Amino acid sequence: MTSAAPAASHEPKPGRRLRLPSRPFLRFLGRRLAALILLGLGITFVAFVLTELVPGDPAAANLGQRAIADPAAVRAFREHYGLDKPLPVQYALYLEHLVTGDLGQSEQSHRPVKTDLSEFVPATAELAVTSILIAFVLGITLGVVAAVRRNRLTDQVLRVISLGGISMPTFWLALVALYVFFFKLGWVPGSGRLDPGVLPAPHVTGLYTVDALLAGQFDVLSTALQHLILPASVLAAYNVGLLTRFTRSAVLEVINNDYVQAARAKGLPERTIVLRHVLRAALPPIITVGGLAFANVMTGTVLVESIFAWPGIGQYAFHSATTLDLPAIMGVSLFVAIVYIVVNFFVDVLYGVVDPRIRVA
Repeated sequence: MTSAAPAASHEPKPGRRLRLPSRPFLRFLGRRLAALILLGLGITFVAFVLTELVPGDPAAANLGQRAIADPAAVRAFREHYGLDKPLPVQYALYLEHLVTGDLGQSEQSHRPVKTDLSEFVPATAELAVTSILIAFVLGITLGVVAAVRRNRLTDQVLRVISLGGISMPTFWLALVALYVFFFKLGWVPGSGRLDPGVLPAPHVTGLYTVDALLAGQFDVLSTALQHLILPASVLAAYNVGLLTRFTRSAVLEVINNDYVQAARAKGLPERTIVLRHVLRAALPPIITVGGLAFANVMTGTVLVESIFAWPGIGQYAFHSATTLDLPAIMGVSLFVAIVYIVVNFFVDVLYGVVDPRIRVA
């Protein structure tokens, strides 16, 4: 008589168990989310107050000439936005419209500001994300190399390069890069997001490279990358220098700590020590600088976009300011504020992931 086979064990193996977030981390995340919501409300309140302080009639500013010629349109506008009600009620209605994405109508494009932002923001996001990826890869790598080879020739050369990246004005570098790589060498296209006559892939994200990849249109993807690489590299130059210097300083602060010396005494390879022990301990200040650099690139590309004829949020903000398009200006201002508070939120969360001590602070 054979014995019954033992029942299969359904207990998860120790190395494969799903690790749930700890309570301190969840409390930490909750505090950061609460701060994010409060900051968002504060920003909307400031935007509302500034809108009220702007001289002139909001209906005339939004409706343009129609406000003079059509009193019914003015009346409908005031009723829609509650301009005939007390200020607290107006602010509540203002929040309600923001939640639904109603930012008013642009005077220059005669379209909803929400529609304009959905068209221009992806172009800037594509440029900013590519730029910050280049900056992170090069800046952190060069900073670690400079710190490991402190006071050697490599360190001196990298410090000079990083100083040059920080010192050169972005608009000047953009003009020089356009002249050399487009006009003289012809290595890259000059301006725009695609070549003339090339249609973008079907819209999914608004990012031409991602949409082309999703649609399998590799010719469009190649063209989009060729147009993207030069302005993204120009934007990355300053942040490469900045991250190189900050990474070097952060690594030098921890590279001679006791736990690093203990790791060396155990005979661990130098590469393992730098990547697993030194770089992780040096990450918090690098994350801070990188987050602010991304926010700056996302919201401050007007000169590069103008030089490369890149139809992004920078050009939209510039034309809105020059034409005194108040709804568009307020929409761009809210977008900029949201970018900064969201980036700061993710920086705080990454702090908690990298350094567990911050979660209980």
